[in-house]
Amino acid sequence: MIPFYTTDFGNPSSAHPFGWRAKQATEASRSEVASLIGASPREIVFTSGATEANNLALRGLLERVSDPHNRGHLITGVTEHPAVLDVCDTLELQGVDVTRLPVDAHGQIDAGQLRDSLRPDTFLVSLMAANNEIGTLHPLAEIGSILSDHPALWHCDAAQAAGKIPIDVKALGIDLLSISAHKLYGPKGQGALYVSRRRPAIRLAPLQEGGGQERGIRSGTLNVPGIVGLGTACELAASEMQGEAERLQRLRDRLVSHLTTNLPQLRINGHPEQRLPGCVSICFDGVDGRDLLLQLQQDVALSAGAACASGHAGPSHVLASVGLSDEQAASTLRFGLGRGTTTQQIDTVAERVVEVCTRVSALAS
Repeated sequence: MIPFYTTDFGNPSSAHPFGWRAKQATEASRSEVASLIGASPREIVFTSGATEANNLALRGLLERVSDPHNRGHLITGVTEHPAVLDVCDTLELQGVDVTRLPVDAHGQIDAGQLRDSLRPDTFLVSLMAANNEIGTLHPLAEIGSILSDHPALWHCDAAQAAGKIPIDVKALGIDLLSISAHKLYGPKGQGALYVSRRRPAIRLAPLQEGGGQERGIRSGTLNVPGIVGLGTACELAASEMQGEAERLQRLRDRLVSHLTTNLPQLRINGHPEQRLPGCVSICFDGVDGRDLLLQLQQDVALSAGAACASGHAGPSHVLASVGLSDEQAASTLRFGLGRGTTTQQIDTVAERVVEVCTRVSALAS
């Protein structure tokens, strides 16, 4: 990214050598993003992040397919990210009929219930690949199989999954897919939306208009350094994905084993097998999670929920959806393991959590 901050300032839209170099760099990155998910470069639209990509997919599609007299039907899940759920709430106020599928105790939708919820006027199903709080993977192949016999499009928020688990949009039948750069070690403020070049073509109404960049779907001068960073991050993720996933699974299992051995009151949230390799959500029954965070925050970076919703009061909608009470949700912490996490760090964190949890429990009793 550094050359595009310091020496190569060209605009990809410009017709001169400086612009050509920027254009070449952005198109190379477009190819890397596409390669990560099994797409064609022409199917990648650059955005400011997954939130914008989600909005563009849902709002942009509605404006193209909806009849003013019948706004149509949209299906989503109760554990989706607020960048999808909040948009669905707004679309519902605008006359769209929204079905929100429940999840089981592990956080997965029932594929049969999805099939039963489809209607002739269902124009979109928006279901994520992996949950950002508990790490559960939805049954992607089953979803794709069900929707292959229905004209509804499938939008998949893959912000948490892209670069961490294999995703092939063609094999799965995904029509629209959102990516966030910083979730796979790219720069913040950069993302992409995959828009399948199926027939008939998917036409999205732009959220912003102006210079006609990104084939008119997303106008605005391209963030060349961010796009280059996203492309490189996708390239690295693709080359390291399998080995990194196996490493993170070993570290995750080591953490869980240490904690459950010493703190038998623990509950692991999410699916025991179909889950992201580096996400662990743990309910410490009877212990206030805020107390744990206060004791640990000096040397351990933990979260009580989604970072993007950390300013919202009340229990997590994801934890409530999988059956946790308000008290259990308040006793839950999320551990995020990543590329820089080491075995020594896992052991240190496990020891600190056991120590603090034991102390907090003793004080509470």
